[in-house]
Amino acid sequence: MSKTKANLLLLAAAMIWGAGFIFSKQATDANIPVGLINGFRGLIFALLTLVIFYKEVRQLKLADWKIGLTAGTINFLGYQVQTLGLKETTPANNAFLTATYILMIPLIGWLVFKKAPDKALIGPICLSIIGMLFLTNFIQTGFHLQRGDALTLLCAFIYAIQIIYFGISAKLIHPWRLSFMLAVCQSAMGFSWSLLFERAQFSQAHFIQGFLPIIFLGIFSSFIGQSLQLLGQRYTDESTAGLILMNEALFGSILSVIFGFEPLSWHLLFGGIMIMFAILLTQLQSMKTTN
Repeated sequence: MSKTKANLLLLAAAMIWGAGFIFSKQATDANIPVGLINGFRGLIFALLTLVIFYKEVRQLKLADWKIGLTAGTINFLGYQVQTLGLKETTPANNAFLTATYILMIPLIGWLVFKKAPDKALIGPICLSIIGMLFLTNFIQTGFHLQRGDALTLLCAFIYAIQIIYFGISAKLIHPWRLSFMLAVCQSAMGFSWSLLFERAQFSQAHFIQGFLPIIFLGIFSSFIGQSLQLLGQRYTDESTAGLILMNEALFGSILSVIFGFEPLSWHLLFGGIMIMFAILLTQLQSMKTTN
């Protein structure tokens, strides 16, 4: 697969995850605990992967389990910490600070793996960060660091490690085997977290109201989105993957306007255009390198 096609798969994953913001909102509005949401979507993810890719999943080896457990743990921690941070900060802060993983990826790659950042990505990364500043309206509202913001920064760090590790592990293990391991970890850890810390919230949950959103999250956000990410990251670099995947916030904002959750504003429009321009520059650079 060419790098350009791989980047398009990652862009599709970002679009799916952007839609997932709406359904995550509906699930949490139904008072379903976060651990249960992750547990159920992971269970759906695992069953679909097992049924559709059974021939690959049955060939899991000890080395695959080790890689999968590591990737699955990192993946689950990112979900949980981000949600905990969201409870104690604004959605705008959460969206912007989560997107800072795009700055952390080349820094971690340089410090840990001695891999110098691609100079061609410096411009698109800067454009994306400026675009996120406008998209989340930080230009007008300003920013004040709170405990929830600190948790969100920790989440961004975990996501940066996740994308780097996925970039490595996706080349060492078949993507469908790794998908199954991610699903198992998400389900098992989600249910365990919920039983340990969320049992008091079970009586307040409206499971019928949250049923369809969780089904969507399991099928699309977890099974399809995560599989596209793993497949795409086999054929592109980590910094480019991070730059494209951060567009989930942009697509989430677009769909939020379409479904009437927020009005179309100049800062959302201008920020979105800047981010999309950054992605276009990255794609042009990718095509130039390929040719």
